[in-house]
Amino acid sequence: DSHSGAITVDSFAEREYIASEENSVQEPCIGMEFHSEDAAKEFYDEYARRLGFIMRIDQCRRSEVDKRILSRRLSCNKQGYNAKLRHQYGPVKKPRGSSREGCKAMMLVKVDKAGKWVVSRFVKEHTHPLVVSGRPSRNQMDHKDRRIQVLTLELEHQDKLCALYREQLITLLKNVEEHTELLSSKIQEVVGNVREFETEVQKSSNCL
Repeated sequence: DSHSGAITVDSFAEREYIASEENSVQEPCIGMEFHSEDAAKEFYDEYARRLGFIMRIDQCRRSEVDKRILSRRLSCNKQGYNAKLRHQYGPVKKPRGSSREGCKAMMLVKVDKAGKWVVSRFVKEHTHPLVVSGRPSRNQMDHKDRRIQVLTLELEHQDKLCALYREQLITLLKNVEEHTELLSSKIQEVVGNVREFETEVQKSSNCL
């Protein structure tokens, strides 16, 4: 392993908690590794949910060569301050209620040469009270979103199949109708020929 003593978190579902208690919370630490940026997000979001704050997906740094993300900062949603809006010629507008309180809590992860995402900085302290809520984790919400997406795609697929079957049925009915008309005309032709033949036979008998 390129990082000696580093803690590896394979995925959101596979990570192990430092303490043995069921309700304990594993804290991020410098050197902790993740196999992907999403795994780091899922870990920090679950940490935030258990601790009592909301994760904000913050700034990232991209490669100047291929624009891929090289680092990502995950913060508390009360990070920073909302800037006051000033009209060009008017007074300062009345500020709206803001959820930001200048909180410094954050986790910074960077991708290393091996492609792993490593925690390079962690700030634990918050400048506001933490309130634990029963909100679903990001992983659970993503699972629901993926499930909805799968069901939507399946519905679209079934709609396309129904449209295809409808077209095939209409084509089949048209072919049956055409064949029926053709068969009917042939039967009428045969009946006409038989009648002509019978007429000729009757005329021949009369002549004899």
